Amino acid sequence: MSSITLEHSSDQDNQKISMKFVTLVSIVAALGGLLFGFDTAVVSGAIGFMEKRFNLNDFQTGWAVSSLIIGCIPGALFSGMLSDKFGRKKVIIAAALLFIIGSIGSAIPNTFSGFIIARMIGGLGIGITSTLCPLYNAEIAPAKYRGRLVALNQLATVTGISLVYFVNLWIAGLGDDAWDVSSAWRW
Repeated sequence: MSSITLEHSSDQDNQKISMKFVTLVSIVAALGGLLFGFDTAVVSGAIGFMEKRFNLNDFQTGWAVSSLIIGCIPGALFSGMLSDKFGRKKVIIAAALLFIIGSIGSAIPNTFSGFIIARMIGGLGIGITSTLCPLYNAEIAPAKYRGRLVALNQLATVTGISLVYFVNLWIAGLGDDAWDVSSAWRW
């Protein structure tokens, strides 16, 4: 098995790490891209149900869809500063927790404003991972494999978008009558 040497900016000794390990870590980090793609597109299948449940007008529907991306802006903007202060791994883990909170919060709100707040919290986490996950992959990947390992993030983003559209297609095939409009959009 081949191994590579990673140098750290601190005075730590160089570590020998197998290429399998680097690939595995890159795939795990690319899950941030999968979540970004999935959560960006998942609302497309819930719009009709949400409009009925919350009695939304066109502006509110647009706000429901875009609130995730609005939350991404400060996440992406401050991710570098946060990762320089606390470390990339810790900030990526915190972003994953924000995503979990946002996902659960999006599934259980009884009010439209609660849904928007949850989407923005999830967006904050996604904004962080959209910048830090590819950066982390670039930092751990050896030069010879850096391009393909960093590209995993974009592949995962597109995969997440595609996956959720197929899930939405399947749900749409069940028909409106198969759903309890008050809660079906949540799942």
